[in-house]
Amino acid sequence: MGTARLGVDIGGTFTDAVVRRADGRLFTGKSLTTHSALAQGVLSAIDEALAAAGIQLPDVHSIVHGTTLVTNALIERRGARTALLTTRGFRDVLEMARENRYDLYDLQLEKPAPLVPRELRFEVDERLAADGAMLTPLNEEQVREALERMKAAGVEAVAVSFLHSFRNPTHERRAGQIIAECWPEAMVSVSSEVVPVIREYERTSTTVANVYTRAIVESYLRQLERELRERGFAGQLLMLLSSGGTCTLETACRFPIRVLESGPAGGVLAAAALSRAGGSGDLLPFDMGGTTAKASFVEAGQPLQSSEFEVARMYRFKRGSGLPIRTPVLEMIEIGAGGGSIASLDRLGLIKVGPQSAGSDPGPACYGRGGQEPTVTDADLALGYLDADFFLGGSMRLDCQRALDALSERIAEPLGLDPVQAAAGVHRLVNENMASAVKVHAIERGRDPSRFALFAFGGAGPVHAAFVAELVGSRQVICPPGAGVASAFGFLAAPFAFDFVRSYSSGLADADWPAVNALLDEMAADGLALLEAGGLARSDARVVRSCEMRYKGQMHEILVELPSGTLGPAAVPAIEERFAAAYETLFKRSLPGRPLEALTWHVNVAGPDPEVSFDFARPEGTGSNARKGSRSVHFPVCGFADTPVYDRYQLAPGAAFEGPAIVEERESTVVVPPTWHASVDGLGCIVLSRTGRQGGALA
Repeated sequence: MGTARLGVDIGGTFTDAVVRRADGRLFTGKSLTTHSALAQGVLSAIDEALAAAGIQLPDVHSIVHGTTLVTNALIERRGARTALLTTRGFRDVLEMARENRYDLYDLQLEKPAPLVPRELRFEVDERLAADGAMLTPLNEEQVREALERMKAAGVEAVAVSFLHSFRNPTHERRAGQIIAECWPEAMVSVSSEVVPVIREYERTSTTVANVYTRAIVESYLRQLERELRERGFAGQLLMLLSSGGTCTLETACRFPIRVLESGPAGGVLAAAALSRAGGSGDLLPFDMGGTTAKASFVEAGQPLQSSEFEVARMYRFKRGSGLPIRTPVLEMIEIGAGGGSIASLDRLGLIKVGPQSAGSDPGPACYGRGGQEPTVTDADLALGYLDADFFLGGSMRLDCQRALDALSERIAEPLGLDPVQAAAGVHRLVNENMASAVKVHAIERGRDPSRFALFAFGGAGPVHAAFVAELVGSRQVICPPGAGVASAFGFLAAPFAFDFVRSYSSGLADADWPAVNALLDEMAADGLALLEAGGLARSDARVVRSCEMRYKGQMHEILVELPSGTLGPAAVPAIEERFAAAYETLFKRSLPGRPLEALTWHVNVAGPDPEVSFDFARPEGTGSNARKGSRSVHFPVCGFADTPVYDRYQLAPGAAFEGPAIVEERESTVVVPPTWHASVDGLGCIVLSRTGRQGGALA
């Protein structure tokens, strides 16, 4: 078996691969995402990266993969025909939801349709008390009768979610056994295995989403594994979890909901790895790819965590308008459009961007693949930020005239503008939208975005990052090498890890600590056993425990890390102190003396962090020949200006220059506006700082 490691990420427009050779050198591959046959694009990107590294697939020890397949299946409703088996009286929990409105003043408010229509939700007699005690035994004959009706209705997958099963899974497990006996070909997910936590709606929604996507995910992953084996790959194929760890293919096939946000999580891991390696401080990861833009926060080298997520929102930036998913995730939020997002005019004649995307097929107008609608990439090309002859290092030529024609026909002419003015409007609008969303997200998390450096990645991230930073008040932008494939690189920084969660509610002061410790120990033991099965030693494992808590009487919880060791009354003051600090960060106040309530307990078991480097491309010279030339580039503060263009691969650590400037590499382009200073740090990152000066000479 080889010693190289490989990360591969499927995005909405491009599929990226990064291979790390045994000597630590990093090589990349990039191909258009083939939505009709995802494995094809993955294999193309892998082949390109391996060719650049001069190695073969048998030389690869492990592959870490991330995909948007689960998210897309939920958004596009391409999953299995799914039925729900639930407690009598709870058939409509998916439609009743939280019984609130995410926008009080929208009279035409829309909510996402449940993944399971009402006629495919089946009730059976069974009932557990809130503490898990049995009130009504499971009526097994009703389960069998429901299965026959499901078969007649053409059902392919079954979600089982009974009331209070997170406290006692006996009835759900028995129902699962009956389904396996009577209908072995059906896909089945039971809530006590998928997400054993309190709150019926969220637990049921997550379980349904899990089984809804199981068939499509397993089919794709097994096909990819088969094709890799046929090409000589003999190592481990792992999947990136939304929480930032990796898991086996078997786990991903059984619980696809856990890899829902695997792609964006990779970029956050890359930011965290750089923060730890270079002492960059607190970072605001800013991921702008071909389809969307996302943001997160990294503090002290660690990304923020969350246990809730929404997918398939009816309104992209409205919390509560999507399907709730309860699973551990790195805290991320969609903040705007991507390079392929389509620009158009709304009913009032105002420019809007997205949510529709040109994707990879046909792609932006400038791709010359049949796209007629103007996109953000077309605007960036028209403004001079991108070089038509050096897109993807020259392997894909862009057509500037097609971009100008699309902008003129759809935006400029209806508004009485010229195409460049239309492009500038699209560019400004996208930046304003992203900056506004970052500010809102920061406020919701109790953070001040101005104290974070933007960590820009994704193909379009470094193009827009400095403009977004100005709008949010940040004075520094960090553009890592290989920014366009940072998510795939982040996969290589992910440890083998597992997350466990159990709801067990009680007051903190009068908790049953033996029961709590038994619960935490059980989850830790399960994780350690899985690590051992993956070939890792227990002595190398890290166990992190946390709990979702709230002040008694409140409706929502805060995730707080727990002290190590056996918990008991003596640990209560330390837990209260940690909760108060987290609460004050979010709300700028705490409530001393108010009793705490603990609801859901978490355990993360992880192996050691893999060894990573940032050696994408070492300078081939001293930097004296780094300037490639110049071109006319449009900036909001001065219009078009003759702007130096630098070859990133020739910029040695210590190189510095003033904006305006353009820095090009194969995976992305860094735009340095006037009044910004650029320098190259020891890890090869281009660091942009706001100065107020203008220039262009290389120091």
